[in-house]
Order: sequence, then structure tokens, then C-alpha cells
Amino acid sequence: MISLDGISKRFGTFDALRNIDLEVRDDEFLALLGPSGSGKTTLLRIIAGLAFPDAGRVSFNGEDVTDLKVADRKVGFVFQHYALFRHMSVADNVGFGLSVRPRRQRPRKPEIRARARDLLELVQLGGLEDRYPAQLSGGQRQRVALARALAVEPQLLLLDEPFGALDAKVRKELRRWLRQLHEQMKLTSIFVTHDQEEALELADRVVVMNDGAIEQIGPPEDIYMAPRSSFVSGFVGDTNSLPVTVADGVPRFHDRPIAVDAAGVAEGSARLDFRPHDIALDGDQAGSLPMIVTGAYRTGGNWRVEGTVSGLSRVIEIDLATDRPPPEPGQRLALRITRGRLFPDEKARP
Repeated sequence: MISLDGISKRFGTFDALRNIDLEVRDDEFLALLGPSGSGKTTLLRIIAGLAFPDAGRVSFNGEDVTDLKVADRKVGFVFQHYALFRHMSVADNVGFGLSVRPRRQRPRKPEIRARARDLLELVQLGGLEDRYPAQLSGGQRQRVALARALAVEPQLLLLDEPFGALDAKVRKELRRWLRQLHEQMKLTSIFVTHDQEEALELADRVVVMNDGAIEQIGPPEDIYMAPRSSFVSGFVGDTNSLPVTVADGVPRFHDRPIAVDAAGVAEGSARLDFRPHDIALDGDQAGSLPMIVTGAYRTGGNWRVEGTVSGLSRVIEIDLATDRPPPEPGQRLALRITRGRLFPDEKARP
């Protein structure tokens, strides 16, 4: 188990990490998700031993490793841009971590070569050991980088935006393959990403970070369906927001009551978030939200319909089934919000 206790890190006057507490379970695939500057890569580098905290403690299976360098932590690290040696063959790249070990710990060259060959088979690159990185595709180079990280038999695999340099189709294929490899090898893995789809698809748990702190930790389903803060709600997935006023336990948008549970939310200004699929067409009943359509396009198996609501400056997006033609620009729809999340928000305004 990996334990982080009170980890803080400052660069000049900037607090990159603020009192981070986190436990990573054995064999877990954990995602660090957040926008640029949220602290996720800094946290990953501190776990790896590539950076050191100003305060706090890092433990691997109960052992304090806070001051140990990366070479002493037995971790594998995969970078976004591969970091392969262009002048080395694929096999030599994979075996590099073994070849630079102290003499007493270093396997013999035939053993390193055999280990590299076995790992290349594992990552579906068998027969390419004598090629050079320039002769491989981006997806193949990323697999070589992963094989190199695995060669040192790490107790922890760390991946920093591992698919960021690849096109969408290759990213999707490699995500699926990496998840299968993780389960096959029973690894403990932590990866950094700003891609919500990637985190929700791959991870056992997602750590959502913002401004150097953890906003929420939980399974992907909880992060998406039950966000605990307005930041998580707005960052993970597509979200519409309405500034509302809660009075007598009922949220209202410009005096229109919205049938969403307000339990636990103090009366006064609040923000109501709902997903594009959390609506139904209501036939203009009392309490419905009137929307004027401005456009529609196909997204997967739905029409993504955009429109405006009187009293709201932001565009609303909703999803409708494609078993009917999309609404035309200028058409008026009455929306009933079927599911939403309320958050206190003194700054909510149209």
C-alpha cells in the first residue's frame, strides 16, 4: 500500500500541493485527474522520488521512503513523450534500467536480452527488438516505454499522461490494452490525466484534484453521478448550470420551481447542475424550463441540442434520442430536469 500523509509542496509563492492525504491500495489502478496546474504531476513525481515534499510523509508498505531517490524506490515511470533513446535498439531501450544497475545487482547481458524479449512479447511487439524508435509508430513507442518501465520489476507503476501524444483511435486501443495488462500482471498503478473519459474508463478509483488539493476520491461512477463539489460537477462530464434560489426547501430559477431535492442545501443562492441527459420534454407544464433551440448535431446515439433560456447567459445542452428528427432552430422546448445536484453558490448569477 502507498500512503501519503500531509504532503505539501511550494514553488516560490505558489502552493503546488496543500496537505495531501491519500492511500493507494495494492493492485489498484488509480487516476489523478484535474486541470493543468492542479498539482497532479507534482504529486506523481513526489511518489516516484523525482521530487521531494516540503512537508509530509511518503510510505511504501509501511516503510518511510520520503527521502529516498527514485532509484531506491523500485518504481517504473512512463512519460508522455516516451523518452526513448534514439540511438538504441528497442531491446536495448527496454533493458536499459537493468543494464545500469550496480554491478552486483546487474543481470548478465544474455539475461537482460531475454527479459527484454519476453516483455516485448507481453506488450505485443515480439520480433521488433532490433528496430529503432524512429522505425515505430507512436503507439508502438509508447508500448516500448511501458516495457522498459516493467523491466525493473517495479512494485509501483507510474504513468504521466501516457497517451497524450497519440491520436484518439490509438489512445482508445491502448487504454483497453493497458487495463488488461494491469489486471494480468496484478500491478499497483497510478496515472495522471486531464482526460475525463480516460480516467472514468480505466481507473478503479479517481482522485479529482484542483488548486493543489483533493476535491473528491471515489469510483468512477460516484465521481460522475454523485459529485461532492461544484468543481467536480463542472469538471467531470458535460454539465449545465442554473443559478437558483432555495426558499422553503424548493430551488427556483426566476420564480420557476425546479423539482430537485434540496435536502442539505442552505436557503439562499445556489447552483443547480444537471447533465444533458438528465432532462425530459415536458409539454410546457408548470415548472418546466423553456428553451429556444439554436442548433443540433449528432453525438453517438443522440442528438446534442443547444439552446438558450431566458434569464441565462450560458447555452444549455441537452441530449435527445435519434428516433425522431432533431428540433429546428427557433423551436421552443419545455424541459423538465429529472436529476440534478445543488451546491451552495453565493456567486451564482445569470
